[in-house]
Amino acid sequence: MKIAFTTSDQVHINAHFGWAKKIDVYEVTPEGYTFLETITFDGDLKEDGNEDKLTPKIEALSDCTIVYVSAIGGSAAARLINHHITPIKAQSEEQKIPDILSKLVETLNGSPPPWLRKALQQRKPTNFFDELDATEEEVTV
Repeated sequence: MKIAFTTSDQVHINAHFGWAKKIDVYEVTPEGYTFLETITFDGDLKEDGNEDKLTPKIEALSDCTIVYVSAIGGSAAARLINHHITPIKAQSEEQKIPDILSKLVETLNGSPPPWLRKALQQRKPTNFFDELDATEEEVTV
């Protein structure tokens, strides 16, 4: 699953979702985690009430399961949830991305809590043709 983090220093979860100029994306599996990319955003992102600034972020995170933030507005959270992306508020701006990633790997190897199982289930393909594309099938003749 892909997990995103709003960050200003690429170490801590220390950026407000709407104001974030950088979002780091990782792939997390039961075997570990891998950094995929840093998505950057320009412009006046601190302008409250500017809903247009959210659209590029939500589109960029369309294949993510979870986004960790230091803070997020209600409308942004609702829009993420409508796109099957679960926003999670960090415990503090000092919380480190690698700590969260390690806990997620540990959780995937154990018994994920109901909210995580639901988030993972929402990311699975629901269309029959999507399932065919996602499945590699060997044919023996």
